[in-house]
Amino acid sequence: MTPGVATAEDFLRLFDVSRETIDRLLILHDLTLKWNRSVNLIARGTEPALWGRHIADSAQLWALRPPFFGHWVDIGAGAGFPGLVVAVLAAELDPGMRMTLVESDGRKSVFLAEAARAMRLSVRTLNARVETLEPLQADVLSARALAPLDGLLAYAQKHRAPGGIGLFPKGRTVHKEIAAADLKWRFERRLHRSLTEPGAAIVEVGAVSSV
Repeated sequence: MTPGVATAEDFLRLFDVSRETIDRLLILHDLTLKWNRSVNLIARGTEPALWGRHIADSAQLWALRPPFFGHWVDIGAGAGFPGLVVAVLAAELDPGMRMTLVESDGRKSVFLAEAARAMRLSVRTLNARVETLEPLQADVLSARALAPLDGLLAYAQKHRAPGGIGLFPKGRTVHKEIAAADLKWRFERRLHRSLTEPGAAIVEVGAVSSV
């Protein structure tokens, strides 16, 4: 859990956002807990740590975005972490950004659309497997807990726009995943220390090619 982030007020102190943005994130928080009773959105054990473990963990990706971009694609979007959190931040800080959420599970796709509607966000939700889609031309491609890094690089190779990046949060095994990916791929990478978990990192990926 992000140190000191247990409530909306804690989040407000860590991230410089408006009260309207906090209100939108409160809607996402409450809807996630409500839907989680019937749809497996997040692990039940992480519900008490939702602000730190999921919302703040997602919000930290916003600071890693490139300076000029227009299209963010979140694959395996699940409960909307990080996609919906990023879309909430963009509504205040970069309203011209387009967000596409890709989710193969029909019930989770319904949740994503309902949460976006409740938060008054304009996002596109695709109920599809990412492997079946035509290239999405993402300036930022994100995925959280979807696949090992070597699998994510295949998606990045297909869906990253020229000059775009991938942002892939990884846990304490990040260096093992990078070593495994190096056997299959040549890829530009930069590691950013996670704010939410000691030893974890966000892997920023640039150009990708197969070995």
